[in-house]
Amino acid sequence: MDVTQVLCMNGGNGDNSYSNNSLLPRKVISMTKPVIEDALTNLYRALNFPKTLLMADLGCSSGSNTFLVASELVKSIDKIRLQFGQDESAEILIYLNDLPQNDFNNIFLSVSQFQKGLAKQTIRNSSSPPCYFSGVPGSFYTRLFPKKSLHFVHSSYSLMWLSKVPEMTETNKGNIYMSATSPPSVIRAYRDQFQTDFSTFLKCRAEEVVTDGRMVLTILGRRSDDPSSKECCYVWDLLATALNHMVLEGLIEEEKLDSFNIPQYAPCAKEVRNEVEKEGSFTIDHLEVSDVNWDASTDHNLILSEEDNTHGYNMGKCMRSVAEPMISSHFGEAIIVEEVFERYTNIIKDRMSKEETSLINVTVSMTRKA
Repeated sequence: MDVTQVLCMNGGNGDNSYSNNSLLPRKVISMTKPVIEDALTNLYRALNFPKTLLMADLGCSSGSNTFLVASELVKSIDKIRLQFGQDESAEILIYLNDLPQNDFNNIFLSVSQFQKGLAKQTIRNSSSPPCYFSGVPGSFYTRLFPKKSLHFVHSSYSLMWLSKVPEMTETNKGNIYMSATSPPSVIRAYRDQFQTDFSTFLKCRAEEVVTDGRMVLTILGRRSDDPSSKECCYVWDLLATALNHMVLEGLIEEEKLDSFNIPQYAPCAKEVRNEVEKEGSFTIDHLEVSDVNWDASTDHNLILSEEDNTHGYNMGKCMRSVAEPMISSHFGEAIIVEEVFERYTNIIKDRMSKEETSLINVTVSMTRKA
């Protein structure tokens, strides 16, 4: 699997698009607003109220969540500069980064609408902060920006994705991710790949972020020390269940399933801290772990009947918008893909009707050392 070619969310604005099925990631972004605002407040003060701020949203994807992040950044800066009695708004340049297959066209088509909305969200009828956008296609495991150019870096639900599928010495038979039945060597391969990738990420950003610049990262993670614990692997175990049923029915070749592995690693807070301290370029200001229920994928403004299992249906749609490009690339036939996600959604609905289900988030805020 060439991760740079298939690791992208479903584009466009269709029924299965990430744009229309990303309420859960949106909830996570909203949960981290206080951490982001605190980091920006300290940044603004440390840099002596700069007139220009360069920010990067890494793994921005497409759809409304992209502009939710941008909107919160602009609102926070406007609020902070008034708090410190600064009359002039800083000019803000926001770099939107993702892999080349990301739906950047959808983003660019929405920029003018976002710009028009800026005036409505500013505080005390102040003038709208000048805000500019630039698209930056490429892997954040490489250098993306000039040296010492960025003041603030944000990333949400992106850094759990690895640069490649880990190189395994044993087959991860019947699994598509780390699982309780995975060989120990598979778990080690995943952990080693995360450590390599996250260290590379930190080294790249250390080159690009100015002294006293800030970085806030939210990563899909876990509380447990066990990388194969249910709290971080369950959502992929359920997809593996659907695929294994199709193998038993002869719809998918067993070898095809055994050669498919998700390029993701959900770290615990201790692993994140260890890698940041080992790389040495950043100081950790804040590190927290939080939970978000799977039912955050559902619009709670809708009135649901007791018999309605929309929560599970919408979580299935959310996961399809994330996983479909990888499934399509590996298993090929459209009819197989439809069958996979119909079964997967039914399994999710069943699990959510019987037990509490949630995802774990690790959020870290840090400062670039001198």
